[in-house]
Amino acid sequence: MGGSIILLLGTAPGGQVRQLYIFVKWTNIHLRNDPELNLLSPCSIQTMSQRVKIKNHPVNPMQNHGEKNCTSYHTVLWYVTKTTEGCQRAKPKQEALTAPLVDRHPHLQDETVIRQVQQISAIDQHPSSVQSSKETLTQDTEGASSEEDPSTAQETRQWKEIKVMLGDLPGIYARLSKIRLTALVVMTASAGYAMAPVPFDPSCFLLASLGTGLASCAANSINQYFEVPFDSNMNRTKNRPLVRGQISPLHAVSFAAACAVPGITLLALTVNPLTGALGALNLFLYTCCYTPLKRLSITNTWVGAVVGAIPPVMGWTAATGSLDVGALLLGGILYSWQFPHFNALSWNLREDYSRGGYRMMSVTHPALCRRVALRHSLALIGLSALAPALDVTSWTFPLISLPINLYISYLGYSFYRDADRSSARKLFFCSLWHLPMLLLLMLTCKKSRVDEEDKSMAHS
Repeated sequence: MGGSIILLLGTAPGGQVRQLYIFVKWTNIHLRNDPELNLLSPCSIQTMSQRVKIKNHPVNPMQNHGEKNCTSYHTVLWYVTKTTEGCQRAKPKQEALTAPLVDRHPHLQDETVIRQVQQISAIDQHPSSVQSSKETLTQDTEGASSEEDPSTAQETRQWKEIKVMLGDLPGIYARLSKIRLTALVVMTASAGYAMAPVPFDPSCFLLASLGTGLASCAANSINQYFEVPFDSNMNRTKNRPLVRGQISPLHAVSFAAACAVPGITLLALTVNPLTGALGALNLFLYTCCYTPLKRLSITNTWVGAVVGAIPPVMGWTAATGSLDVGALLLGGILYSWQFPHFNALSWNLREDYSRGGYRMMSVTHPALCRRVALRHSLALIGLSALAPALDVTSWTFPLISLPINLYISYLGYSFYRDADRSSARKLFFCSLWHLPMLLLLMLTCKKSRVDEEDKSMAHS
C-alpha cells in the first residue's frame, strides 16, 4: 500500500478553482471521500482508459450561516484503499465554489500550490477481506466451542426427540385428518344413504358414516405425509402438524393405518362388501393417484372430482346394497359441484400452489379453469332436471332448485368474465351453502320404493 499522492491546486484571479490534478502512481485505485468533510457533495467517478475524471457538484457550506461575498475555494481529501502499478489522473469539472477560509489563506488567490501528501494507510478493508475475516472468526469460534464442549456440539447436530402432550393429540389428529373436509365427506355419504328409496336403518346408517369418516381420515393423513416438503412452502399449509414437527412421520402413518384398517373393515363386514370396496377404491385413488398427480398434470382436478363423487354413492350402496342409477346421479351432482367449488378456491391460491410446485388449472391454464367452472355450474341445472326423469325425486325438485342453480351459474359466469379475486371468492362461498341446500331440497322431494309398492298393492 506504499506510494504518495500529489495534489496540484490551480487558482485564477478572484479565488476560483481552475484545475485540480491528482497524480497517483497506481492503477486500479479505489478512492473514497472523507465522510468527516461536509464541504463536498457526492462525486461520480468515470473510468476512461488510464484516466479517472471526477465531477464535483459543490455546495456553499456557509449559506445557512448568513455569510456573503465569500471567495471560491476547493478542498479534497481522498483515501487510497487498493493499489497496483500504473499512473492515473483525476481532473474535476471547472466550477466556482464559495469558501469561508479565504482570509486565512490569501496566498491561494494568485498562485499554484504544490503539496506533497505522505503515505496514508488504508482505513477500510476490501469487502472480500472483510468477509474472509468474518468466516475465519466464525470458524475459529466454532472450533473453540467444539474443543471446549464437544458434547454440546454433538447434541446440536442430532435430531431431537419429539415430545407430544396427551392433551394436544385430539387437535393434532383433527388437523391431520382435515376434520372439516372429512365432515363434508360424511355429510354427502349420509345424504346418499338418506336418498336411497329404502326404509331408514339407524344402525346401518351410523356404521356406514363411521366407516366412511375413518377412511377419509386415513386418506387425508397419508396425503399430508407425502406432501410435507411442499406444504412447507405454502402459506395455506405451512402450519400443518407434520410441517411444524408436532408429530413424527411414523406417528402420522400409524394414525392413518389405525383409521384405514378398521374403517374399510367396518364398511366391508358390517355394511356390505360393495360399500367396503368403494371405500378402499376411494382411499387408493386419493393417496396413490390424486396426490402424486398434483405435481404432474392438471388432470389431478378431474381425478379429485371422482374421489369427491364416490362418498354419496357409498351411502346409497350402504342402504340398498346395489349400484343403481340414483347413486350415479348423486355422484354426478357431486362431481359437477366440485369444479366451481375448487376452481374458485384455487384461483385465489395461485401463488401458494405455484410456490408448492402443484400443477393446478388456475396456475397453468387459467382460461380453462374459468371455463370448466362455468360449464359445471350450468351442468347442475341439467342434473337437477334429470332427477325426476330417473324416478329419484318428484318434478317439484327441478323447480325449487332452479333459483339456487341459476345463482351459482350466474356467479360462475361472473368468474369466467371478470377473472378476478372478488368473483372467485363469491363463487367459492356460494358453493359452500349451495351443496347442502341442494341435497336438502332433493331429500324433501325424493321418491320411495315402499310408497310406490303400497300404491301398486292398493290398485291391485
